[in-house]
Amino acid sequence: MLGRLRLFLFIGVFITLGSCKNHVKQIPIADFFKTPEKSSYRISPDGKYVSYLKPYKERQNLFIQSLADGTEQMLTSFTDNPVRGDYFWTYNNQIVFSQDFIANDSFKMYVLDLATHKTHIIMSQEKVRVNLVNRNKLQPDIITIRMNKRDPGNFDIYRLNLQTGELTPYLINTGSITDWYPDADGKIRLVRSSDGVNETILYRPDDNTPFKPIIENNFKNSVRPIAFSGVKNYFYALSNVNRDKMALVEINAEDGKEQRTIYASDNADLLFVEYSKNKHRVEFAGWEEAKPQKHFLAADIEHMYKNVQQQLKGYEIKIVDRDSSENKFILNTFTDRNPGSYYLYENNTGKLTKLGDINANLLPDELCSMQPIAYKASDGLLINGYLTLPQGDKKTNLPVVVMPHDGPWNRDSWGYDEQVQFLANRGYAVFQINYRGSTGYGKAFKSAGYKQVGGKIQDDITDGVHWLIAKKIANPKKIAIFGGRFGGFSALYGVSFHPELYNCAVVQYGLINFFTYIKDAPPFFKPYLKMTYEMVGNPETDADQLRAISPVFHTDKIKVPLIIFQGAKDQRANISELNQFVRELRKHNVDVKYFLKPNERAFFRSEHNRMEMYTEIEKFLDNNMRVKQ
Repeated sequence: MLGRLRLFLFIGVFITLGSCKNHVKQIPIADFFKTPEKSSYRISPDGKYVSYLKPYKERQNLFIQSLADGTEQMLTSFTDNPVRGDYFWTYNNQIVFSQDFIANDSFKMYVLDLATHKTHIIMSQEKVRVNLVNRNKLQPDIITIRMNKRDPGNFDIYRLNLQTGELTPYLINTGSITDWYPDADGKIRLVRSSDGVNETILYRPDDNTPFKPIIENNFKNSVRPIAFSGVKNYFYALSNVNRDKMALVEINAEDGKEQRTIYASDNADLLFVEYSKNKHRVEFAGWEEAKPQKHFLAADIEHMYKNVQQQLKGYEIKIVDRDSSENKFILNTFTDRNPGSYYLYENNTGKLTKLGDINANLLPDELCSMQPIAYKASDGLLINGYLTLPQGDKKTNLPVVVMPHDGPWNRDSWGYDEQVQFLANRGYAVFQINYRGSTGYGKAFKSAGYKQVGGKIQDDITDGVHWLIAKKIANPKKIAIFGGRFGGFSALYGVSFHPELYNCAVVQYGLINFFTYIKDAPPFFKPYLKMTYEMVGNPETDADQLRAISPVFHTDKIKVPLIIFQGAKDQRANISELNQFVRELRKHNVDVKYFLKPNERAFFRSEHNRMEMYTEIEKFLDNNMRVKQ
């Protein structure tokens, strides 16, 4: 009898262990979508402090930590509006930061003196956008900014004195300049202008000489200056002129002629370049294939990356900031299953010190791997993407959430995505598609998406869903589509024109009408309108096409449940039109859940609103996909 009891207990333990192995822990929504514990790290130019944003009473505030003794100090204590993540240090140990006041569309810029911890407002504006262009060692109290105060449709360049608040015009925009590139001394010597279809790079040797055009392209070709190289008047740039893929080149600013190709990848566009302002050198070029790739051009930076990778195997590494001596670096590390951490790297010793985690509650072993995939579209074009499967032994006949990216001239990349991980943790496979027109795959692939919104771009998404079904990965009766802005349009288009494929749709700040989306574009978007006409469609000459694809005109075609989230202060949304769209859907007996938040823009800044949104998404998908853990 005792032997039988032991056998029974052994079998019970075995079964329990087996079931635990396959059980997936449901991670709380708050762990995915809470405000980061620490983020937006910077280092002081003298290398003595690191600064970062950290929540205080549910609002992001500025903190600093002494690197000498580890002491933390809170520098701001705002409880109304958070500090923006684009703050920066000046070269004389001041911090310049700003706040957005969404309710009245206003903006405040502050200067914080580290020696006294005193803060004063240096600028306050309404309905104006302000961005940093340059800060300069030679004049640490002067910053160069761009601002559309004079004309909402055009940005002018100003010098702002951080001590007095004096604002001095530096370059008044003639009406077509979209980008400005300063030299090492802070003088703007290169600019890019665009009429939306054609772009021109212009150069001047000094402030007293007029700009002259040196390079002219249409929107299919691109030259993106990076910095002057320090050799003659040459500058580094990313360019796809006379080639399919963006390459790193050196160009003579006197005549616009390419002097040499520094590096090019046969497989993908170069997307970013790490540049040292102090050493006037390009340190590496990066691009995306299945995962991020780098080609190093500076031996010491390559050594640093190899040293860090030996200690953090499998992690992607990004340089976030560096001190003036370029001895201390702040690094951000992440994987597809880890939102990431920040580290301090000291070049002279090779020492790596952890500064903080973005979200320590999430454990990589409980999250899911993001796998690169590829399939052929119906016309034979190769489409790349990513598939994230939920944990557990089951790999087929899964409920799937299709997530088309925003853009359309954008892309999905390998790395951590809180929405993807949240959905995978709830038992869904998540499918992301870099349809034609997505960036990073070369000029021909991007051009293949022109005038294909509502056409082959949407076909690529549909073909991907059929590929998942054919591979038996997807349960054909349990497929949802989920997206924001253009991804929201893709979701609505999918359930309108392919109702047989989808159970339901989740739409965040979705694009519902191309006519009003183009017509109501903010003034500062005007230089890109002609390009939008060429790449998407012209509301006058392509009216039939835009009407045929805009969801607002097809409420009668939607039969499946929808859930829609929108911020009332989103500058790209027509709220009255969206309200009418929801009313029309309900007239057609469509099950629509609609959440309009009064003091939010496209992305919900309020942690409370984010938690509510994802709680509702979880219930909505569970009700319509019937997933049970």
